[in-house]
Amino acid sequence: MEQAVTDTREPKIIIEALAVIDKGLAEMLHRELVSTDEVADLLLDVRTLLAAPEGQSTPIAN
Repeated sequence: MEQAVTDTREPKIIIEALAVIDKGLAEMLHRELVSTDEVADLLLDVRTLLAAPEGQSTPIAN
């Protein structure tokens, strides 16, 4: 029998990751070209948020 695991941290991390994505997309929206470095930075910020151990606050680069 498999038991569902409830992680109260998960919704907060998802909300933070979505905020990082939304901010990055808003900054890139009106530009014709976006460097691969900028896209990589955005993806790394999201990955860092999602991979952070529980209880650890990880600063995100701006």
